[in-house]
Amino acid sequence: MSKLSKHVGVKVRSSRKNRGLTQEQLGELVELPQSYIGGIERGEKNISLETLRVEPSDLSSDYGLASSHYERSKLLDSTHLLIEHCSDKELALIKKLAEVVISEVRSKSN
Repeated sequence: MSKLSKHVGVKVRSSRKNRGLTQEQLGELVELPQSYIGGIERGEKNISLETLRVEPSDLSSDYGLASSHYERSKLLDSTHLLIEHCSDKELALIKKLAEVVISEVRSKSN
């Protein structure tokens, strides 16, 4: 995976989510299978600018931060997958634990 592919993937995922589209819906719009859209978003597949339907300048902002955005996106996605089937009681406990951990981390960094 190239840094550019990761960057483009982060931008595609962000744009898709901002528009409230699933990978499948985006795939239908650009006539590509959902699995290919997923590969693009992970930086594993290439895509033409014509298919992207964006201006090249729209992709250049924050290029240096693409890797960290990609890693953050992966962490958020994996966390969501981890907790999505938890019961309401489990989710409430996880939320409380996360609040305590975040508060503790932030207080130590100040």
